[in-house]
Amino acid sequence: MPYVFAPAATVDLPVVGRGELFPVHRIYCVGRNYAEHAQEMGHSGREAPFFFMKPADAVLLAVPGQTVAMPYPPLTQNLHHEIELVVAIGVGGANIKASDATRHIFGYAVGLDMTRRDLQNDMKKQGRPWCIGKGFDHSAPVGAITPAALVPDIATATIHLRVNGQDRQRSTVSKLIWNVAETIEQLSAAWTLQPGDLIFTGTPEGVGAVVGGDTLEGGIDGLQGIAVRVE
Repeated sequence: MPYVFAPAATVDLPVVGRGELFPVHRIYCVGRNYAEHAQEMGHSGREAPFFFMKPADAVLLAVPGQTVAMPYPPLTQNLHHEIELVVAIGVGGANIKASDATRHIFGYAVGLDMTRRDLQNDMKKQGRPWCIGKGFDHSAPVGAITPAALVPDIATATIHLRVNGQDRQRSTVSKLIWNVAETIEQLSAAWTLQPGDLIFTGTPEGVGAVVGGDTLEGGIDGLQGIAVRVE
């Protein structure tokens, strides 16, 4: 049976060292998953993890070796950067145990959870959903996915972001409040994970605003870095 209109194209990401593409299914994000970032946002302690989502087509492919343009989004005067380790799911499942989580991971990538902070904060104050602050067009720049076998030390990798050549965020993945395996266990208790899902695992301290003309360079040890210019 024909469609009313042509279906949208698949959102996909390149895979390091392979000719195949990784098709994106859903994007899950973990909130306040580094202690120092939780503190700068007015919270503390190891609270239970919570999640929000971005649409798959929020992905902005940060082509390796290039600086990709990101349009400054409408309705905001306070666009924030959040550098994150992104986990790419290759084997789906529900109620996955942390001890079994690694077999579900296809690979890892560097990502940015771009945030319209003023809109997010307004929605929080009103007790309303803050999708408008997180799930807008181009709000998820992501680099190429590196297969998990090529980055055995990801749990202790350095994660960093520079804006216009100056350090803004710098930490290590080991400082995650809920590590990758624990996050997969918690997330898969609420949703059945599918091949193609991306998990943004949280951002370290140092988040802040960017404006048109700023260049963001993010990296994680063992992964291909990304570069984004806000326009």
